[in-house]
Amino acid sequence: MIRTEGLTKIFDGNKRTGKITAVDRLDLDVKEGEVFGFLGPNGAGKTTTVRLLCTLIRPTSGRAWVNGVEVGAGDTAIRASVGILTEQPGMYDRLSAEYNLDIYARLYGVSDPAGQVEKYLRMLGLWDRRRDPVGSFSKGMKQKLAIARAILHEPKTLFLDEPTAALDPEAAKLVRDFIEELKTEGRTIFLCTHNLDEADRLCDRIAVFKHRIIKMDTPSRMRTSVFGRAVEFRLRRVDEAMAATVKRFDFVKSAEVGDGTLVVGLDDPESGNPILVKALVEAGAEVQYVGEVRHSLEDVYLSLIK
Repeated sequence: MIRTEGLTKIFDGNKRTGKITAVDRLDLDVKEGEVFGFLGPNGAGKTTTVRLLCTLIRPTSGRAWVNGVEVGAGDTAIRASVGILTEQPGMYDRLSAEYNLDIYARLYGVSDPAGQVEKYLRMLGLWDRRRDPVGSFSKGMKQKLAIARAILHEPKTLFLDEPTAALDPEAAKLVRDFIEELKTEGRTIFLCTHNLDEADRLCDRIAVFKHRIIKMDTPSRMRTSVFGRAVEFRLRRVDEAMAATVKRFDFVKSAEVGDGTLVVGLDDPESGNPILVKALVEAGAEVQYVGEVRHSLEDVYLSLIK
């Protein structure tokens, strides 16, 4: 679990920029076992937030708790109970993948270092390269190795900063499947990503963030709250008379004529659609298709950021 109250981080900056507020009075409540998406543009303060919650830097003001321990009061306990994948994971390039993970497993006090190292190298498809120096790995392979390092000690909470960056589609799918498997184990996952399709598929809730929270909800409810719900009626012939036919119903919020389509805004398509189809048919319309308009998470994100 992760909870913050007014969490703020201000950097001194320089003479030209002055003080820079990276995180501004952040209030969060991430539930245990939740995959929580943290979305925002470059420079929004996402990585700074992760560093604060992992006790790598101190907040300027406000309070935070991770896994029931307060930041600033039990930092060692927090570090032992979390895993973190940074945007630029550093590994020992001249050492093998197996040796790299063995070092970190021992630092974390893992009871069976060899067993844990093998488990995650196999899971992430790196076992056959276990004895190769990490410097010979591609960027994507290094990213997968860093994910293995973050999970070696079986942390309760996992912070992932752009986990599929630089991965090819096959490797990215492997990582996404891995995250979904971790979710079934009840781990809390805090996911910073620019991949909005990834956030849509993986996250229980998302927050759009730019120094402070702009909006936070489930992906589906966020779509509805930003754009409302709308249904597309594809007709053989569409004109303003068809729009007038549906506009006479009180539950219709809008009706727009497009190229062969009539797009109708309404709050409850499940109950309204049969009424509208019947009215259109009685008015002489030939209905070819009815389907709800689905806005992408990218549409929602861009609308909120702007």
